[in-house]
Amino acid sequence: MDIPALFSLDARVALVTGGSRGIGRMITEGLLNQGATVYITARKEEACRATAAELSEQFGEGRCVALPGDVSTTAGIAALLEDLGQHESHLDILVNNAGAAWGEPFDTFPESGWDKVMDLNVKAPFFLTQAAKGLLLAGRERGGHLAKVINIASIDGLSLNPMETYSYHASKAGVVHLTKRMAVTLAPEGIVVSAIAPGAFASNMNKEARDHGDEISAAIPSGRIGRPEDMAAAAVYLASDAGDYVVGSTLTVDGGVTIAR
Repeated sequence: MDIPALFSLDARVALVTGGSRGIGRMITEGLLNQGATVYITARKEEACRATAAELSEQFGEGRCVALPGDVSTTAGIAALLEDLGQHESHLDILVNNAGAAWGEPFDTFPESGWDKVMDLNVKAPFFLTQAAKGLLLAGRERGGHLAKVINIASIDGLSLNPMETYSYHASKAGVVHLTKRMAVTLAPEGIVVSAIAPGAFASNMNKEARDHGDEISAAIPSGRIGRPEDMAAAAVYLASDAGDYVVGSTLTVDGGVTIAR
């Protein structure tokens, strides 16, 4: 049993949506650390390119490549994969991380707040995986490893938080169940689909954890918010051969919050 080899991602190619900051960046750094070449996409071109340049300087020239774009539409997905095709003929790891949230009281919650969140959080993971299936199968044939798709859900898809984030709650619960359905369909073809449900990690989306970490930590059984290493380790586990038999499951990474609610 070669444990280091189980967790190695040497020579593998990954695509991380929303990879320029927050949880996406944490995952990107983890994949890079284990030897993968990582393509990151985000709507904000300048931030996407800046992150890729910074991480390539840290991990090696060309190891992290920016492909700015918008995956909330099928046209944006097609454009992204066309750009990826200029660099790679296969894909080993797809991380569907890009997400959005919207909070507003029930009586005034707008359709726009529903559609924006559902399009990016639920529709995009499905249609990007569908469109990238050929690349994932090519990676499977080329490297002899199972191809991996990791959907980023949330503990808010498992239990309620106090905020009126209706479309966010619904979307992340949808990701958990979508992961199961996709996994059962794709596993026989050599594509393993799983998910991660993060708890409190400091990010632009989770400003409470970012700006009030000490206060938030008091309600977490582990006594702290998540660290980048916690998210990176979870992603590396699922992306590597170590996670080959984890099919359709959602790995909760929250310091115990969900079971304590």
